[in-house]
Amino acid sequence: MSIRSGHGGGAGNGTAPGARLCTVAEPRRSTTTGPRREATRRKLFEAAVSLIAEQGFSATTVEEIADRAGVAKGTVYYNFTSKNVLYEELLRDGIDLLADSLRQAEQTTAAQGGSRVDALDAMIRAGLDFCARSPALTQLYAAELWRTNRTWRATVKSVRGRALAVVESVLRDAVATGELTAELDIPLTASALFGMVLVAALDWQSFQPHRSVEDVHASLSRLLQGRVSGGA
Repeated sequence: MSIRSGHGGGAGNGTAPGARLCTVAEPRRSTTTGPRREATRRKLFEAAVSLIAEQGFSATTVEEIADRAGVAKGTVYYNFTSKNVLYEELLRDGIDLLADSLRQAEQTTAAQGGSRVDALDAMIRAGLDFCARSPALTQLYAAELWRTNRTWRATVKSVRGRALAVVESVLRDAVATGELTAELDIPLTASALFGMVLVAALDWQSFQPHRSVEDVHASLSRLLQGRVSGGA
């Protein structure tokens, strides 16, 4: 699946207005790396995600990643012991940032006095915004979900679990307070909502780029209101 260019008020070239095609959100800083090294790692993430989305993981070399990032080949190995490790960390960081954006949407809705279904709706919008900002990363993550023979499969499963846990927590609270039916299958519903956003975002960017994020969100919001909250 590729992300093609388009026109109009929607995803256009697969990004939100003003965003670059293969932008990866800036990694969160740890206590073991300084600002300069973190900036280098961000450049390597951006270079790797764009190249791998364009030509595949196997065809992408460390030399190409270094060249696109504008650094020496040794810099890649200084920050990551191998291409595999770089890609694994890229996936981990990206999905962790997605989980953070979902959590922030839930917290903001709660602070404004919204319901749990309102929080789920806000999380759908946050997910669409994230996918629009990082279309190549979204494409790579979706592809990895179908592969079972990768060395980083455990990492993909782990970070997916952290993102789903945010959705499950809101669903669990909604059931506990009676906002949603107790018959709701929480793990499966969380997976369905997460997958709905992921697939809808990819389809939007690839085949319906003329649509705005507000339009796509409105359609998914109607599904949420009719299928999830309607069961209460």
